[in-house]
Amino acid sequence: MHYWLFKTEPQEFSIQDLASAKNKTTRWDGIRNYQARNFIRDQIHLGDEVLIYHSQSKPNAIVGAARVVAAPYNDPAQFDPESKYFDIKSTPDKPRWFCVDIQLIKIFARPLALETVKRDERLEGMVLLKQGRLSIQPVSENEYSLIRRLTES
Repeated sequence: MHYWLFKTEPQEFSIQDLASAKNKTTRWDGIRNYQARNFIRDQIHLGDEVLIYHSQSKPNAIVGAARVVAAPYNDPAQFDPESKYFDIKSTPDKPRWFCVDIQLIKIFARPLALETVKRDERLEGMVLLKQGRLSIQPVSENEYSLIRRLTES
């Protein structure tokens, strides 16, 4: 199993939106960064666990956990001319973008603010602190376990 952090802007799609979705499950789509795309396409697997991170919020924070419930597949938005994620260079034979489905595990009783992550020397190696703009990023098993403990009520 691998662990990941998925970033989202809560005004676009929040952890509460995931909690309200049918079966608490949604397609995680619209990724248009090649490094994040490569993680989805090549490294994310069914059953992997995900930390959900709210960016562009006050405060920016890790707010919950989810599980990957569908293996990577072609992001259908890339083929839809009406979608803001449409990519004219993508074809069904040569797709450029991929997505996964995730299901909510838990909304954290105590979200973990970015400022708290920055102050905790046990988390100083997190990709979040080194490549903060990357929308999908790996998390080590130790980081994941520590974050889960820090967010328990």
